[in-house]
Amino acid sequence: MGFRGFCLFLFAVLALSFEPWLLKSEELTCNSIDLRALTGFYNCVDSEIAGTWNKTASPDCCSWTGVICDSSTVSGTRVVGLELGSKRLTGKICGSLAELYHLRVLNLSYNFLSGSLPAELFKLQNLEVIDVSNNDFTGSINRGMCRTSTGIRVLNFSNNHFSGEFPKDLANCTSLQYLSFDKNSLSGSLPESIFQLQNMRQLHLQDNWISGLLNNGFGNLSNLVKLDISSNMFSGDLPDVFGSLTKLEHFSANTNLFTGRLPTSLVNSPSLQILYLNNNSLSGSINLNCSAMKNLVSLDLGSILFHGPIPDSLSFCQRLTVLNLARNNLNSELPNDFKNLQALTYLSLSNTSLVNISSTLGILQHCRNLSILVLSLNFHDEEIPDNVNLQFNNLKGLVLGNCKLRGSIPQWLSSCHNLQLLDLAWNHLGGTIPSWFGKFESLFYLDLSNNSFKGEIPRSLTLLQTLISGNISLEEPVSSFHLSIFRQGGGRGMRYKQISAFRPTLDLSYNMLQGPIWPGFGNLKRLHVFILKYNNLSGPIPDNLSGMSSLEVIDLSHNKLLGEIPLSMGNLSFLSAFNVSYNQLCGEIPKAVQFDTFPDTCFVGNIGLCRALCTCEPEQPPTHSFREKKTKIIGLPFGIGAATSFVLTVTGCFMSGWVLSKPKKRKNTVTRIGH
Repeated sequence: MGFRGFCLFLFAVLALSFEPWLLKSEELTCNSIDLRALTGFYNCVDSEIAGTWNKTASPDCCSWTGVICDSSTVSGTRVVGLELGSKRLTGKICGSLAELYHLRVLNLSYNFLSGSLPAELFKLQNLEVIDVSNNDFTGSINRGMCRTSTGIRVLNFSNNHFSGEFPKDLANCTSLQYLSFDKNSLSGSLPESIFQLQNMRQLHLQDNWISGLLNNGFGNLSNLVKLDISSNMFSGDLPDVFGSLTKLEHFSANTNLFTGRLPTSLVNSPSLQILYLNNNSLSGSINLNCSAMKNLVSLDLGSILFHGPIPDSLSFCQRLTVLNLARNNLNSELPNDFKNLQALTYLSLSNTSLVNISSTLGILQHCRNLSILVLSLNFHDEEIPDNVNLQFNNLKGLVLGNCKLRGSIPQWLSSCHNLQLLDLAWNHLGGTIPSWFGKFESLFYLDLSNNSFKGEIPRSLTLLQTLISGNISLEEPVSSFHLSIFRQGGGRGMRYKQISAFRPTLDLSYNMLQGPIWPGFGNLKRLHVFILKYNNLSGPIPDNLSGMSSLEVIDLSHNKLLGEIPLSMGNLSFLSAFNVSYNQLCGEIPKAVQFDTFPDTCFVGNIGLCRALCTCEPEQPPTHSFREKKTKIIGLPFGIGAATSFVLTVTGCFMSGWVLSKPKKRKNTVTRIGH
């Protein structure tokens, strides 16, 4: 149960306890002390509070938006709840709220409040829930939070800017069930007092700077259901205390500095459903006892120092839906028993020295629910199997990049009708690009770059329905599951932590493709990245490309394109990177704001492109040599070889989307960009 679910449950319980006076809300009147406290709070907040809060509001504050009153208190009708989440509040919290002496629930989450929290708030004896998450609060977290408010059950300070030492005096928070300090800048080590909170069910400390060893005292938190300490600076061994945590379902300790082997009690935990330990320096082998861990659903052991083969025993974790073992030195074949993982939906084994792609795919086809499969940086120099009997009917994403695979695009892929994302970049594949790609109605990301494909670009790629008018969505597995794509050499990749970060892309660069750029590509209104560089494409740049209204990046450089750059491309308002260098183009560069930001290096190597006042006369040689013109236009010593020219071209073109300095205009001159 997440925080929202937990709080909904708790608020429901509290609401039931308020039911008698809720039924008579019309008869409630506001206590003068509470009215003064709420008025003081309203005066401190800079923004208006939507609803019934205003300077001419009724003095009956029980009728105000978000104010909950109870008529059954010993002091009569008093304010017991303040529910002002997601009200776009700005400003600070005044100490006047501490005069709401009967307050039980304070919810100010998802606003823009800043400053520090008044220490007086934690002197309210009846306080049970305080949620100030997702604001801009700063400073240290108050000491002695439960010294007076001993009944606090929920403390949520998530996603603010709190800093300083982790609070030490939590011993009095004996009623605490939910504690969330995640996504702040807290430092120091965990205090002993936190291990005395035996009613704790959920503890969220991720994304801070907390350091030190994990104390064996965690074993005292016997009611713990969820523990997230990811993205901190914890070090040393994981404590062998999980046998005492019999209710623990979710344990995230990824992205820390843990070392040593997996604790015996952890790899035998029958209650665990989610285990994320990726991005640590653990060692040894993967020795999970799946006969005991029968409830395990999601497992991430990526980017650790595990070695040895992939264990057969993982096949006994038959409830697994998400499995990431990427970037470990496993150096083996996939066990045949993996075909028993019928619930498996997301699998990443990239960069694990996996061998025998034919066997791997033959086994995984039996995982009928497999949706995302990441196998990049494996199977080096093997041949991609062309077994027409392979079936991956539910596959939505396949990543086989940087494997140096030989052969051609296999026919069995044509049966993957649900494919949305395909990455076969950085291999040694040849032949032609099959026309049946155009039948994939959901395909929005296709990367076939850095191969040896020949022939024309299939005209059918202009018919990809999702890129024309479809809804682009690929379901996320878990936040730690990621795919990788590679640029400029296999070792220097660009990693996306989430699948949704992949922009709609068509990348056919660094091949041997010939023929025209089809005008029909202009129909792909949802395409963001269009890269065809380093091929042998010829003919004009179609004017229809201006119909790609979502386009952000287009690179047509190093081809044999003729004619002019269509002036209509100036209408591509989202364009941030453009490159047509080293073609046979001429004429004026479109006069549009975004084109003014692209440096001359994005247009060099053509027969006569210019910024203004020129015509396209391809039969006439350029009036200046490339060397002379480059010195005159951009003032750089370009005579040091083709490699330097290439680096500057790429760097200039793709940085220009972020450097928006407009070049100086030249009066009454013809500025030609030489070849």
